[in-house]
This record gives sequence, structure tokens and C-alpha cells, in this order.
Amino acid sequence: MTTNRTFTMIKPDAVADGHSGSIIKMIEAAGFKIIAMKKTLLTAERAGQFYQVHAERPFYGDLCGYMSSGPIIPMILEKENAVADFRTFIGATNPEQAAEGTVRKLYAKSIQANAIHGSDSDENAAIEGSFFFSETERF
Repeated sequence: MTTNRTFTMIKPDAVADGHSGSIIKMIEAAGFKIIAMKKTLLTAERAGQFYQVHAERPFYGDLCGYMSSGPIIPMILEKENAVADFRTFIGATNPEQAAEGTVRKLYAKSIQANAIHGSDSDENAAIEGSFFFSETERF
């Protein structure tokens, strides 16, 4: 079942490099409505909880360390066909393969430091959004 909401977060590299304002402006210009947004810092433990699905993968420890290395900006976004449209909007995980004009082509440094996260399904968008925002924060 498709919904009109997705989850994203601007990652520590993009926040540290001062790209968050430009990325948010791009998101809004692409027709996404910001439903919830905050700036926060993940502890390594919280990053581990968020990325638990990758716990058995060799990159898990590095991923948790990276995601707790600086502030992030999680957001819940709304738009028709939100998940699929947002995944296209941000570009491929590998910035070298990302299409011109996408967030990752413009701001990513590497596959890991790829500037932004985007949920890969409606189910994960709901789970990930709930991880960062309470029901009353999702207006």
C-alpha cells in the first residue's frame, strides 16, 4: 500500500558542511511538504537501534560511528507517491552513479557519506519516522 509520506534525514557530513539549508530548499522546491523536522544528535547506541537491520553486515560499526559523529536533521515529508519520488530525487546511493541535479550528486562525498537518507518503502518510512518523532510531532 502506498502512502503520501516518507522519511528522510540529512546526514552528519552534509550538516557539518553547511548544506542542510540548500538541501531543505531543494526538498521544498521539489514539492515535498515538511510535516516534521528537528536537528538532533544520535548516540552510537541510538544509531545502532536505527540501523539494527544491518547489524550482521561488516559496515555496521562504521555506519553507527559515522551516524553518531555529528548532528543530523530527520524529517517526515509528504507528497503524492512520496517514497518513490523522493528516492529518485535524492539519487543513487553511490554519488558517482547519481543523476545530475540530485542531492547526492551535488552534496555526497562517498557511498557512506552520501548526504541524505531516504526510506526505501512505505513500511520503512512509517517505522523510521516513528523512531524520531512521536505521534503528536507528526502533524
